[in-house]
Amino acid sequence: MEARPPDDVRYPAEFPQEFQGFQFNDDFGDVYGNIYAFTSDGFTPREMRDRVEAIRKQVAALPAAGKTELLGVQDERIYMEFSTARLAALGLNQQQVMATLATQNAIAPSGVVQDGPERVLVRVGGQFDDADSIAAVNLRVGERFFNLGDVATVTRGYADPPETLFRYDGRPAIGLQIGMREGGNILEFGKQLEHLMDGVARDLPVGIEMAKTADQPHVVDEAVGHFVQALAEAVIIVLIVSFVSLGFRAGFVVTLTIPLVLAITFVILDLYGITLQRISLGALIIALGLLVDDAMIAIETMISRLEIGESLSSAASYAWTSIAFPMLTGTLVTVAGFIPIGLNNSAAGEFTFSLFVVIAVSLLISWIVAVLFAPLLGVTFLKENLAHHEHKAGRLRLAFHRLLRAGMRFKWATIAITLLIFAGSVWGMRFVEQQFFPDSDRTEVIVDVGERQNASIAKTRADMDRLEAHLAESEDVLFWTSYVGRGAPRFILSMDVPTPGPHMGQIVIQTPDVAARDRVKAMLNEVAATEFPGVDLYVKNLEIGPPVGKPVQYRVSSPDLDQARDAARGLAAVLATEPRLRDIALDWNEPARVIRLEVDQDQARQVGVSGQDIADALSAVFSGKTVTQLRDDIFLIDVVARGVDADRQSLDSIRNLQLTTGTAGNIPLMSLASLEYDTEQPLIMQRDGLPTVTVKAAIDGDTQPATLVQALEDAVADYANELPEAVSIVVGGSVETSAESQAPIAAVVPVMLLIMAVLVMAQMQSVRLSLIVFAAAPMGLIGVVAVLVPFGVPMGFVAILGILALIGILIRNSIILVHEIEVLLSKGRSKWDAVFEASDSRARPILLTAAAASLALIPIARQVFWGPMAFAMMGGIIAGTLVTLVFVPALYCAVFGVRPPAGTKS
Repeated sequence: MEARPPDDVRYPAEFPQEFQGFQFNDDFGDVYGNIYAFTSDGFTPREMRDRVEAIRKQVAALPAAGKTELLGVQDERIYMEFSTARLAALGLNQQQVMATLATQNAIAPSGVVQDGPERVLVRVGGQFDDADSIAAVNLRVGERFFNLGDVATVTRGYADPPETLFRYDGRPAIGLQIGMREGGNILEFGKQLEHLMDGVARDLPVGIEMAKTADQPHVVDEAVGHFVQALAEAVIIVLIVSFVSLGFRAGFVVTLTIPLVLAITFVILDLYGITLQRISLGALIIALGLLVDDAMIAIETMISRLEIGESLSSAASYAWTSIAFPMLTGTLVTVAGFIPIGLNNSAAGEFTFSLFVVIAVSLLISWIVAVLFAPLLGVTFLKENLAHHEHKAGRLRLAFHRLLRAGMRFKWATIAITLLIFAGSVWGMRFVEQQFFPDSDRTEVIVDVGERQNASIAKTRADMDRLEAHLAESEDVLFWTSYVGRGAPRFILSMDVPTPGPHMGQIVIQTPDVAARDRVKAMLNEVAATEFPGVDLYVKNLEIGPPVGKPVQYRVSSPDLDQARDAARGLAAVLATEPRLRDIALDWNEPARVIRLEVDQDQARQVGVSGQDIADALSAVFSGKTVTQLRDDIFLIDVVARGVDADRQSLDSIRNLQLTTGTAGNIPLMSLASLEYDTEQPLIMQRDGLPTVTVKAAIDGDTQPATLVQALEDAVADYANELPEAVSIVVGGSVETSAESQAPIAAVVPVMLLIMAVLVMAQMQSVRLSLIVFAAAPMGLIGVVAVLVPFGVPMGFVAILGILALIGILIRNSIILVHEIEVLLSKGRSKWDAVFEASDSRARPILLTAAAASLALIPIARQVFWGPMAFAMMGGIIAGTLVTLVFVPALYCAVFGVRPPAGTKS
């Protein structure tokens, strides 16, 4: 159902009567995951359209099929081409001729005959059925009769010039774009569609070929396969950590909790409508290393009790009573660390929302399994007389003892050194490049073609023909589809769909692999620089997150149009001084040539001619005017009256145009008007009511947009200071979009910290203990910087979410450690012994859980999307855990004044 704007928007009083209203694009977000191209040899465009339309109806009948549309259809037209000179010579008025034709071809109600028990409809014939019937008609205009074919050439053809074109491998084609119904399974739909299209391909006549140009089900299947493989690798890594660290029986118990947690998680996710896709599968891998933490701690606690001689039931009971609620607090705190993802209302936050849901559900389920099922499994599978640990500490443990005692004894030095390292990591953040979302690792290459705004579609098509000639010679190109006058349909959600127009086009190139993709990009960039001066060719990869286009952008606004345009040109010159930028262009700039007719209104009134009459006459010659419509099967074909080629393609036609008047007969147009030559903007972009020119630039190399914007900051500021006050320059592109996405995160962080503080205070029941627990949270930054800087990993939107999640993970470890100290104090241990024994006893499970959580991220560390987050979390977990085991005990000793017993050696 078409969305209708409110009346105050549709008909604002401030606009003139000629204003034709707004256009609302309510299908901008439609995604067509499957696109087929049909090419032919020996078939007319109409025959191809009928064939593909029949196929579209078959596809639309599939239960899971959504929206289906045709691409590149050339609408049929019947053109009546009049010679203005001939009409004038015969004394005929073109407007009268067209009105007579429209009247004859009209369908009007003719009544109903009530014939007894039956109603009989009455219809008047005479409507046109083809071009010949139009040419053969005899018309009466005034007192004269004449044959239309004597004054006009009537031909049947296709829209000229065409509005849009679709081509496959350089050949004219008709495309069939297919969407899926919301909530459908794209893999199942892909199988149904493939089965149908296989049958369609077999039934196609010789001369028509079908090619699949977009296959999202295959892409999803392949991507899910890679993620399932990564998930399996993560499971294996966690199992290895469990078996090596805990032994076979204990490791087996931890292993059994994994499928149980995942199974329950999948059921809950299905209830909430969370499907398996890039984000949810990645979240499962991230959660996998965390969800075994509680089970590891529970089993490790049972083992420690069994080693001192307790029974299995007593050990299981102790695991419940001693660690269940601290683990719950820790789990809730970890979940709270992902709150900025769940409550982030930006476009990027919507894109990653399922990450929060998956992790929250899986971690809560993992706690339930750890405190209820893991002890039961332990009672079933662990030995009564288990002796897991050696009574004599090994070398690593002894080394840790020495480090721990030294840290506790020299607590102020330990705190100072830790804070100094933390300060160094904060300073080191300046060397971490900022990123929004990385480019996709898909093998398509996208080429945006931008001509001057006054370019015709013929010019755009000619330049794209030259560009496609290079693609035909490349061995790295499997196939390509080109769109002239419009962009490619949105075949993935993050596709940047440009505004259609005759001055633009887009090419989607399919390559066999990433290496070939990069070679094609390099080739096209070189061709664009050497062979296409004046044409904006932007060669790019697909984007993963919200689309941005050219990454470096500046918006120049001013109340004065010329002032904004001139300032934008100057800014483009400033950007050109940065060698790492290329393809600098303005989104609108070049004016179009205009011929203005200054009509002598007094003289026009004397002969009965109005400005509207002149405009209609000119429009009928150059653009054509739809007279009526011919009904052909299910299609309506416009009958268009226009001038002959010689009149339409020459400016002299204006000078030679004859006007037919009611009083003065035929008079030349130039007797009533004079010509003036001028220019005007064919396209004006506005933002906040001001003309705004966007200066856009691509990046040559791997430098991130934020780095380049920062490098240009002084130069742009100096240039802005030279401009009039009315001119403003605002940073756009990736930097702005990233800031817009991070702003909601920053707004939610206080809520996250408040929830964490409430949970920690409820668990610790002490302000000083809570502060000790919180002090460990920022220390993860040490590991983050230590990993991102040497490996050259950028800090992106997803990486920021991972760093925030680190806060919850590290606080969780601190809760477990500090809680154990308080338990030992309640049993009568001295403060020094309680701190040392708690740190020693909790070091193993904390290190094991840290190892599981960090190593489980290895499979997704090589993913383009998840890589920065994986690197950041691995570094943060490892460094933060090591710092926690030494820094937190030292901080505890400092806060509570714990001193070593007399005679104690470090």
